[in-house]
Amino acid sequence: MENNDPSSSKTDRKTAERNRRNQMKALYSTLNSLVPRLGSTESTSLPDQIDEAASYIKKLQINLEKMKERKDALLAIERPNTSIPTGATMGLRPPQIDIRETGSVLEVILITGLHCHFLFNEAIRVLHEEGAEIVNASFSVVDDTVFHTIHSKVSDSGPSSMAGRISARLEKLAQDVRTI
Repeated sequence: MENNDPSSSKTDRKTAERNRRNQMKALYSTLNSLVPRLGSTESTSLPDQIDEAASYIKKLQINLEKMKERKDALLAIERPNTSIPTGATMGLRPPQIDIRETGSVLEVILITGLHCHFLFNEAIRVLHEEGAEIVNASFSVVDDTVFHTIHSKVSDSGPSSMAGRISARLEKLAQDVRTI
């Protein structure tokens, strides 16, 4: 037997609508809990919460794209036979080397992007191979630029020729990195 009572179907619609609203309220609450609260602790209206969530999601998408480009660039640098994708080269700084010689003291200033950690190690290796004694090595990071400073002492037996060889090898190393 079917119940054709109009009040019964009206009650069913009310119950279904109440359940739908409760489900939407739970979903909004979950969404709101996932968005970091940057502003005041006052409760905001539902449309403001949705706008805040939408802008937060857009910001996350932009950050994700930047990270993917950076990952692709770093993976391309690890594999020297592959070419770096054009979009991934944005933000990559070609290395710069400045070598100062004062008597037997040799100061190497290496300016790179965040992607060239190995270049510092290679510079240290070149200095050791050429017989220079590393006195001090330091670095600092500013935004996406890394400043490495290496203070070394070259032997007294012809420091200018040793400094010239070191300078030539380091410049070649930087040039090789620029062509990757």
